Amino acid sequence: MPMIDQPAPQFTTQAVCDAGEIKTLSLAEMKGQWVVLFFYPLDFTFVCPTELTQFREFLPEFKKANAVIIGASVDSVHSHKRWLRDDLGNLGYPLIADLTKRISRDYGVLIEDRGIATRGTFIIDPEQKIQYMGIHNTSIGRDAKEILRVVLALQSGELCQAGWNKGDQHLLTIK
Repeated sequence: MPMIDQPAPQFTTQAVCDAGEIKTLSLAEMKGQWVVLFFYPLDFTFVCPTELTQFREFLPEFKKANAVIIGASVDSVHSHKRWLRDDLGNLGYPLIADLTKRISRDYGVLIEDRGIATRGTFIIDPEQKIQYMGIHNTSIGRDAKEILRVVLALQSGELCQAGWNKGDQHLLTIK
């Protein structure tokens, strides 16, 4: 399982991008940017679309923070493409296909006996080190606004108290 401040497991896989275009996506291509990589169990389920569309809602703020969003599940790009076409519409960020389950396994989120990923969120810094990880029960959705808050707190490089938001004072240390 990956650890904080350690290199993020690398991957290259197919993804569905804007307008349903299928292309190869590699984490290495994202070097120099903050990356929010989030895993969700399956396409065409109940909680997952609420998360994916909420990330879309906050996408302009993530972009202002130089943060790229990547969604991931064990579904195929064809499943992703149909789900986007029939239900979600364009998200503005890619959904990667982890058919081999290697990426989910490398990030420690694969539920082996069910063959799906649990809800895992990883914030990867521009040097491609993991700076945040959160694992959630499959029945509980994440809050994109909270993940954005964590990205901004990490980018501040300072000590941030509970509930810190951009523009708030940082904690001071005595040297």
